[in-house]
Amino acid sequence: METMLKVNDVSISYKIGDFKDIGLKEWTMRHLKKQYKVETFMAVDHVSFALNKGEMLGIIGTNGAGKSTLLKAITGVMEPRGGSIERGGSVSALLELASGFDGDLTVRENAYLRGAMLGYTRDFMDETYEHILDFSELRAFQDRPFKQLSTGMQSRLAFAIASLVQPEILILDEVLSVGDGAFQEKSAKKMQEIIEHGAATILVSHSLDQIRELCNKVLWLHKGKQIAFGDTEGIADQYQDFLDGKLPIEAVQAQGG
Repeated sequence: METMLKVNDVSISYKIGDFKDIGLKEWTMRHLKKQYKVETFMAVDHVSFALNKGEMLGIIGTNGAGKSTLLKAITGVMEPRGGSIERGGSVSALLELASGFDGDLTVRENAYLRGAMLGYTRDFMDETYEHILDFSELRAFQDRPFKQLSTGMQSRLAFAIASLVQPEILILDEVLSVGDGAFQEKSAKKMQEIIEHGAATILVSHSLDQIRELCNKVLWLHKGKQIAFGDTEGIADQYQDFLDGKLPIEAVQAQGG
């Protein structure tokens, strides 16, 4: 199978210290006197995996595991400090869906604004606007100010716009949980269509049931470290036992995932 994404021993670190709590003058004095301490925080620590065309990878882990940081590196927003990332095609990421809209503009105006931000042409938006309204179920609200919509409705509009194209690598960060149960099911079906057309997909979700249903591979991160990577069922079972307090993380690491 064609490999669409290779993450090779990737590490991402941040410098942390007391520079947020002191002024520039004080920082300079401490630095000159060598009294200023800087610590390195490893957000992602030597992570490696490969994703083939048509596969869907679920990334799991508790808060602070490094999931969002890793996604930023994969999309190219952030450069890893160590290792490399090889992409075999175009990347489309659905992250923070409800951000980037103008609350005073109408739903219609925001749809075209978001489309322009994603690089869609005016002609393309004219052709697909009716589909966006139908998919997001917002036809009755298209002339209302965006700020009058609930968070779920705002996310539905963003999802409808972002899922119009057929990317080669698709990244989803908690986006299949937007809206009510019926819309979540429709979103999942839409993502399945994209996958069936050959996209390599990454899904970050706190819903283990969603991961089990949609993903054939799983990457488990914990405090930046790669705990396990492989077929979904076995790793999902281990992760559930970890969440239930039945399986220490050290035991999984000792087994090599």
